[in-house]
Amino acid sequence: METPAQALKDEILRLKKEKGALIMAHYYQREEIQEIADFIGDSLALAQQAAKTDAPVIVMCGVHFMGETAKILCPDKTVLIPDAEAGCSLADSCDPEEFAAFVAAHPGHTVVSYVNTSAAVKAHTDIVVTSGNARRIVESLPAGEKIIFGPDKNLGGYISSVTGRDMLLWDGACHVHDRFSLEKVLEMKKEHPGAKVLVHPECRRPLQLVADKVGSTAALLEFARTDPAEEYIVVTESGILFEMQKGCPGKRFLPAPAEDAGCRCNECEFMKLNTLAKLRDCLRDGMPEVKVDPETAAKALRPIERMLELS
Repeated sequence: METPAQALKDEILRLKKEKGALIMAHYYQREEIQEIADFIGDSLALAQQAAKTDAPVIVMCGVHFMGETAKILCPDKTVLIPDAEAGCSLADSCDPEEFAAFVAAHPGHTVVSYVNTSAAVKAHTDIVVTSGNARRIVESLPAGEKIIFGPDKNLGGYISSVTGRDMLLWDGACHVHDRFSLEKVLEMKKEHPGAKVLVHPECRRPLQLVADKVGSTAALLEFARTDPAEEYIVVTESGILFEMQKGCPGKRFLPAPAEDAGCRCNECEFMKLNTLAKLRDCLRDGMPEVKVDPETAAKALRPIERMLELS
């Protein structure tokens, strides 16, 4: 007998074929959405895939800024997201008007913005980066060039530490990565002395310092695949464990807890707003559709294109 979840998946596959849609999912999505997606990746990979797809409809299973990025790159395509309320605390920590005033108050700086920002913030940016390519892009800029980096102060601080570049940082953070507990990670390390610690650079500096590997979701995945250790403490959103376990079935991955967590988990509630039922509904109804003001999109396109060129 077919389960309700399988019935939903069958309907999603039927609607996807009927609409000519491409389903893309971030690594932090629910397992059942990752299972049915045509393409799974981090922010950079999702942007690259959106830029080259021929599909007339893109369903972005992630958060809103990811849908905006896809729409900016593909203005002639329909871009859907399963839940319009799937926002991003980091993007919300950078108000476009306040960021524009910040940039204006510091003339002569090259503005580098993390992809986890709204289209309106990207419109005030010279180059967009992801956690996977930020170091390479910052190092490509001339020595001595003045740089504003926003909005993630933790990622910006990490990039400063590995490049030696003294950047002016916007004071923003991801509520998921900023609430990981160093104390609890160290307790886990005592319980699992052979485990290596994998840390996303959006985490605070003390966690970066105890890591065996600091990197983007894609970089952490690649490290786990090629490293000889058998056990890892994973300090990023726990949705990544599905892809890690799939790629390394013989290894053990332990999710690091938040400071205030009653269990060993740390999830992004915005990412988890997307469900199979909402994915089915958005394919069926053609909504919620991502719209970006054409003038804003035109200004935001160039820094995104510069990122893709440099990646």
